[in-house]
Amino acid sequence: MEGLLDLLGLAKSAELLSLSPPGWGMNLLRGLGKSLQIAFGAFGFGLVIGLFGAYGKLYGGPVVRDLLAIYTTVVRAVPELVLILILYFVGTDLINRASEALGYGRVEISGVAAGIWVLGVVQGAYSTEVLRGAILAVPQGQIEAARAFGMPPVMLMRRVTIPAMLSFALPGLANLWLIATKDTALLAVVGFSELTLETRQAASSTRAYFTFFLAAGGLYLMVTLMSSALFQLLERRSRRGQPSLKGAGR
Repeated sequence: MEGLLDLLGLAKSAELLSLSPPGWGMNLLRGLGKSLQIAFGAFGFGLVIGLFGAYGKLYGGPVVRDLLAIYTTVVRAVPELVLILILYFVGTDLINRASEALGYGRVEISGVAAGIWVLGVVQGAYSTEVLRGAILAVPQGQIEAARAFGMPPVMLMRRVTIPAMLSFALPGLANLWLIATKDTALLAVVGFSELTLETRQAASSTRAYFTFFLAAGGLYLMVTLMSSALFQLLERRSRRGQPSLKGAGR
């Protein structure tokens, strides 16, 4: 009898998670797609901020360094959920006020664009510190040699600094990517229809909370495992030609 009940439970769960109605599987996959879209955009936007932030902290003037120090300190000190709420509501309000002042009326901001902006600003603070540490790890002799050959700053950054720092930065960047994928769940509080919100809606409609949240956890785990494998491959490729760390300290 218990085995029959278990089979019935599995059959019901499979029906709820099927891709066609009355299943909610397509809703979960659509939410996962939006989560990944926001995570990709925020991670890329954060990298751009982080690269300029790292160079500003290392080579900028006193005012630039102080402003960047305030930015990274505040973002890393305030809980991410609070930052998301502040950046979303304050940012959209400022954009609409500026648009109305210019005579264009209120602007309808895309949820994906707002999510990328909000999480990108958060990611940028952490990327700044990761990339700053990676740049400092590059042997100074390589940079001095490039300068001795007369390389301009942009070429020096593109041909020497970024390739040399990549192996040092990838472990930290891998962590930031995984944080970005999970932080998309926080956007549910402002109504973004990503994986967590889709899961919550499916669970509240069917009362099958365990089934849907377990499925969502499985999707997040799948993204994490695939991302970890990809970053491990990139890290191995970036370390080609460098001394192996195996056996160090023996």
